[in-house]
Amino acid sequence: MSTNSRLTPLVGLQMLFVAFGALVLVPILTGLDPNVALFTAGLGTLIFQLVTRRQVPIFLASSFAFIAPIIYGVQTWGIPATMSGLFAAGVVYMVLGGVVAVRGQEFIHRILPAVVVGPVIMVIGLSLAPVAVNLALGKTGDGAAILVDPQKALIVSSIALIATIVTAMLAKGMFKLIPILVGIVSGYIVSVVFGLVNFAAVAEAPLFALPNFVMPQFSLEAILFIVPIAIAPAIEHIGDMLAISNVTKKDFLKEPGLNKTLLGDGIATSAAAMFGGPPNTTYSEVTGAVTLTKAFNPVIMTWAAGFAIVLSFSGTLGAILATIPTPVMGGIMLLLFGAIAVVGLNTLVRAGDDLAQPRNLIIVSLILVFGIGGMSISMGDFSLSGIGLAAIAGIILNLILPRQAQED
Repeated sequence: MSTNSRLTPLVGLQMLFVAFGALVLVPILTGLDPNVALFTAGLGTLIFQLVTRRQVPIFLASSFAFIAPIIYGVQTWGIPATMSGLFAAGVVYMVLGGVVAVRGQEFIHRILPAVVVGPVIMVIGLSLAPVAVNLALGKTGDGAAILVDPQKALIVSSIALIATIVTAMLAKGMFKLIPILVGIVSGYIVSVVFGLVNFAAVAEAPLFALPNFVMPQFSLEAILFIVPIAIAPAIEHIGDMLAISNVTKKDFLKEPGLNKTLLGDGIATSAAAMFGGPPNTTYSEVTGAVTLTKAFNPVIMTWAAGFAIVLSFSGTLGAILATIPTPVMGGIMLLLFGAIAVVGLNTLVRAGDDLAQPRNLIIVSLILVFGIGGMSISMGDFSLSGIGLAAIAGIILNLILPRQAQED
């Protein structure tokens, strides 16, 4: 027990490494400050732990669901006005948490049975698979540009992946707890040998640098534009809570309660907007890391949050982390996103539902195809796609399809 306690900070740092690539990618794509995103991820995780009494081993950071709205908002109204819309998105989470508190957990289980939840969790992992593959091959996440020579990238990502797998399967003692960190270090060393790491930015970066905090500025237009989008990641939050519940074999929908987790996520998102950071969401890659390492202690996430806040004020340390080549993270994500899909598959298996029955077949099929295929529905400025659309489609189908069809 004492050995594990001494390793807790190191495992927490590993979790931050796992989240780091996606965490800073959102602000880089949207024009926000990556150091602010680091700060608000750490702050948001601590807020979430406070609200949920530090019972859930998850890490909160930049939400990909808001990338397009933030880009549009920043270009149209500016960062301060966009932040007011993101603050309101957090309020939506809080309201949903209140609804759950009033209606009870049975309400959630009725609209989100395993036949809906399982495939949604699978979509969370599999829909991100192209991003992992593109990064592993040296491309940008969307595959639009080549960042690293494909042959070198494949070698680096393969070594990072193999080192992680071998450590997870064969290591003993302290290394058993940090397979992902071993994979990252292994891939990083090979990257240095291949000349893929540029330390110029590290030499120029100041040791201490205050993040570029931005206060929200009220804009009704921005609020009305962004608020409807919050529904999709709120549903994704439920899937993530069910995923981590399956991983740890604890029902976090009951204790601390889905109302508390939604409330914590909502306050974290609104708090992030108060500093100019992107909305927070529970990170699937970190849940994948928890699945792989069996590191269920929520204190680990407290350390990860602390490291994130410290790094946010260090230009030098932030620059060092930014030198990690994308193929290194791509190799790790190949495993982590797959681990999430397996959690979803296990949810279906444990429920024992007959997937050959027409009702179940229709629900699971459409969730998977909508989510992985990238189905999108647009109505004016409102757009719903990917995971959010898949989850909503599954919920609606579960409510309207007659259960008698299972007996036919």
